Amino acid sequence: MRVSRIIPPPGPPRTLALAQLTNSVGDGAYYVCSVLYFSRVIGLSPTQIGAALTIGWALGAVVGVPLGHLADRRGPRGIAILMSLATGAAIASLLFVRSYPAFLAALCLYTCCQCGLAAARQALLAGLVEPARRTETRAYLQSTVNAGLALGAALGGIALQLDNEASYLTALAMDAVTFVLAAWVLGRLPAPAKRLPSAERPAGRALTVLRDRPYALVSLLNMVMLLYMPLLSVVLPLWIVQRTGAPGWTVSALLVLNTLSVVLFQVRMAARVTGLRSAARAVRQAGIVLLLACVCFAVSAAGTSAWLPVLVLLLAACVQVFGEMLLGSGSWEIGFALAPADKQGQYQGFYGAGTAVARLIGPLLLTTLILSWGTGGWLVVGALFLGAGLAMEPAVRWAEAQRPAEMRESAPVRD
Repeated sequence: MRVSRIIPPPGPPRTLALAQLTNSVGDGAYYVCSVLYFSRVIGLSPTQIGAALTIGWALGAVVGVPLGHLADRRGPRGIAILMSLATGAAIASLLFVRSYPAFLAALCLYTCCQCGLAAARQALLAGLVEPARRTETRAYLQSTVNAGLALGAALGGIALQLDNEASYLTALAMDAVTFVLAAWVLGRLPAPAKRLPSAERPAGRALTVLRDRPYALVSLLNMVMLLYMPLLSVVLPLWIVQRTGAPGWTVSALLVLNTLSVVLFQVRMAARVTGLRSAARAVRQAGIVLLLACVCFAVSAAGTSAWLPVLVLLLAACVQVFGEMLLGSGSWEIGFALAPADKQGQYQGFYGAGTAVARLIGPLLLTTLILSWGTGGWLVVGALFLGAGLAMEPAVRWAEAQRPAEMRESAPVRD
């Protein structure tokens, strides 16, 4: 594997990747330690934590669009820096809260800032990278994020091993500091040139994306495909422990396999996408592959030996991460290419809300289907992936046909 497949080229792509790497290390530690910190240090019940996360991500999904619109109006670099600093402040406040109302307020601030930061960063990428290179750059960023999360998770594992208040406080404080550092890195980027001077922008309502029905359909289908995220993080560990004979360490092995695969191969996968047609085709293929992965995961419950479920789960994880990388490559191109040039912030905020919604509804939906229905549940989930993947191609054609010519960005299409 060449280094050029992992490290992005110099200029804005590399600086954006450095910012992503910086705060993703902190996020890795946060994801590993946060729930235990909320429970053991703050003293919250699982129900309280779950309710707060649900409210927080629901609110984040709503505010992502207006914050993205703010990035369009005021400039994505400044808003990205502000959101990064605010996210760090929200995490820092969690170090001091010891009551549920204060925790809920801090967590809602955290989720809103995270969604706003994601929208502003995507708009910043769109403003600094030419259209033909955006999917490739986004693939580099995804590889960087996974590498940072893996490193941060390892550091968080130290806190878990120590299992005391000081170790959890240190892990969260590190996450807060990484967002401040990421804001400093983002400040080294040039400000993107405005696509249209404000006086020349077409008149109309501010939040155009809310009236763009084709883009809403594409975003909905993408949200369904993003259910693979809670499938991996929430459902699969429970499935392995409750329904298969595989040892507990299999959960960690699958996570490592997934992370390393994305780090090493996501950029190469993204090179297959050269325009909207190949992007829609990649999402269709992802739907088929994710269905096959669900079938493999369902088969892992068969048999009584320990080694056979492990082999089946490893095979299923390989199939799943292949589908995940196909989806990412196609989805990023679709999200960027169908958005008006001067409204990338609000459109990316709307498109990115699918991540928050998937995190919001996914755990309950998928645990109900899979842990209650077993093999039948896996097949239903696989059918959801297949249906969304197959529907993406006609949805993209509709969205492309509905876009006025003056709203389209010029980009070489090699499909």
